[in-house]
Amino acid sequence: MECEFPTVNATDNEIKMILEKVKTIAVLGLSPDSSKDSYRVAEYLKNAGYTIIPVYPKEETILGEKVYRSLAEIPYAVDMVNIFRKPDALDSIADACIARGDVKVFWAQKGIVNNEAAEKARSAGMDVVQNHCSMVEHRLIHG
Repeated sequence: MECEFPTVNATDNEIKMILEKVKTIAVLGLSPDSSKDSYRVAEYLKNAGYTIIPVYPKEETILGEKVYRSLAEIPYAVDMVNIFRKPDALDSIADACIARGDVKVFWAQKGIVNNEAAEKARSAGMDVVQNHCSMVEHRLIHG
């Protein structure tokens, strides 16, 4: 698959503001395997004070949190989706975020870019970050 260059993306200052205002983060593709990036990033964010909501097709709990099978199943407000999925999954994820109506930030992790999905999310009023690691960005801000 050809890797896209992110044409829809937040600035460094916008990323800083995003990480300061969000509280609840749904982590799509959060693996129960502690050696995986999704696990390490979610664990870091949880330890940094964010509420983490695992979204994964199996497991009952990850990082001590109830696992949901989809974004639609989460029964309370979600500020941000942090996406650890292949770029072609981002179109349907953007649709799910729009359908929820409460997601403020659409964040695709390092190496994940889908400009069409990102534009769809931005047009629906969400802040968009692509090809950035939320853990790395948080560390840059908070040392």
